Amino acid sequence: MATRAPRKAIGKPAKLNILRAKNLTALPWLLHGFSTRGGGSSRAYGKGDLNLGFTKDDSRAAVERNREAFLNALGAVPRKSLRQRRSAPRPLVTLRQIHSDIIHSVDSVPSDPLAGDGLITAAPGLLLAIQTADCLPVILVDAKHRAVGVFHAGWRGTVQRIVEKGVGEMVRCFGSRPRDLKAAIGPGIQGCCYEVGEEVRTKFESQFEYAASLFREVKESDPVREKYPLLFLTARAPGHGELPPKLFLDLVEANRRQLLAAGVPAKNIEASAPCTNCHTDLLFSYRGEHGKTGRMMAVAGIREGS
Repeated sequence: MATRAPRKAIGKPAKLNILRAKNLTALPWLLHGFSTRGGGSSRAYGKGDLNLGFTKDDSRAAVERNREAFLNALGAVPRKSLRQRRSAPRPLVTLRQIHSDIIHSVDSVPSDPLAGDGLITAAPGLLLAIQTADCLPVILVDAKHRAVGVFHAGWRGTVQRIVEKGVGEMVRCFGSRPRDLKAAIGPGIQGCCYEVGEEVRTKFESQFEYAASLFREVKESDPVREKYPLLFLTARAPGHGELPPKLFLDLVEANRRQLLAAGVPAKNIEASAPCTNCHTDLLFSYRGEHGKTGRMMAVAGIREGS
C-alpha cells in the first residue's frame, strides 16, 4: 500500500492524498483508493480535514465539497466534464453501516438507502464506497470477470465472516473464481492498538479454530502495586489481587485468514496499510480521537467503456 504522505507540518495544511493498493494498480479498468484525512474543507476535527462522512459535528456543505475533491483526485470525474468545468462524478453508492454480514449486489444507484456492510457490482460507471475510522475497509476485485466489492469489517462483521461471505457472493453473482480475486485491506486499527474485552475473544473462539492466534495478551504493570503490594492483599489465592492482562485483537490477520479460507491466494492479498490509531496525523481514528472524528472512504468501481 503506497503511503507517501508525511506527518503534518505545523501551520502547513496537508495535501489530499489517496492510498492505493499496489496489487490493484495494474488493472487499467479499475478505479480504487483509500482516502486519508488531509486536503479537505472540514474544520470540525482539525483544519483542512477530508471528512467524507455526514457526521453530527461537521457541516453537510463541507462534506459534499470533500467528497467532490476526493472523487476528482481519484479520477472518478470524466475528462469531458473536467474540460467543461462541471463537476459530474460517477454515481457513488454508500450504505448505512450496521456492523453486519449483509452484502448487497447493485447494478445502479438504489432508489432507497441500503443498510448493510458490503457492496458488490459488475456494472461499469458505479463507485462503491464504505466508510471507516478504525474498522477495516476491504476491497475485492475479480480480475477476470471485472467485478468489484467493498466491505466494512469491524470485529462484529469479522466474527460474522463478512469478507469470507463476500467472496461467496462474488462467486454466486458473477461466477468469480476465488483464485482470480485480488484483495486489499486498507487502513484500520491494528493488533498493536486494538484492545478488546474477553467477550470478544469468546465470540471468535466460538467461530474460528485458529482464534487463539489472533489475540495477544499483555500483562499490565502498576508501579503502585509493585511498590506497595500489601495494599492490594486479598483473601484469594495466591494472596494478592492481580490486574487482568490486556487483550489485543489482530483484525487484519483475522480478515486475511478468512480470505485464505475462502480460496484467495496469499500472494493476491495486500495488507500493508498503516494503523489508524498510530497515525492520527494521517488517518481518522475513532479510538485515537475519543469518539470525535471524521470518516474515511474506501472506493472501488469499474471504469466506463472498459
